[in-house]
Amino acid sequence: MKDKEFFQDYINAFLKQNSILNLISKNDEKYIWEKHIFDSLAIEKFFTKYQEVNNATLLDIGTGGGFPSVPIALCYPEIEVYALDSIRKKINAIENLKSELAIKNLHTICDRAENVCEKYDLITSRAVAPMSKILEYAMPLLKKDGYFIAYKSVRAEDEIKDAQGVLKKYNAKICNVIEYELPLEENFTRKLVVTRFV
Repeated sequence: MKDKEFFQDYINAFLKQNSILNLISKNDEKYIWEKHIFDSLAIEKFFTKYQEVNNATLLDIGTGGGFPSVPIALCYPEIEVYALDSIRKKINAIENLKSELAIKNLHTICDRAENVCEKYDLITSRAVAPMSKILEYAMPLLKKDGYFIAYKSVRAEDEIKDAQGVLKKYNAKICNVIEYELPLEENFTRKLVVTRFV
């Protein structure tokens, strides 16, 4: 994983956008590395287990302030990353970051997931909706041999139980739950819930 130094220009640019647009809370600004960037980069644990990333396309549903889309685009120039959000001010902020940091493999889509027609190799979503709901957005946009990676809290298992009907509907299965800790003083466990078609 890239260290904090690698992201310093991005952090500065993000904080500048945040002062205008309030993308994350002021309290969270001092934890931007631990809570937002480090968390976004947990996808490395997925890549280690699953697949080469060359020439993959990745859609981040409900990207908000650009997590995990922007850190992933910065770290993996070989992936074409599409940041999707229906809120224009958030997409504008990501456009500004893209321009300021010259991120060539980052693209933005200001729309709702239901209106997207393309299909993607990888789909991510972080802090958007419960599994049962986010699966409804993600699975129709996933390529046949693709993976949907949901960033979840320790309550992931309950959400997975509630999502069984939706998984069945799309003939999909949870193929892994990858646990990791954020580098914070208190114990902060997170999970990547990996879904694919059966």
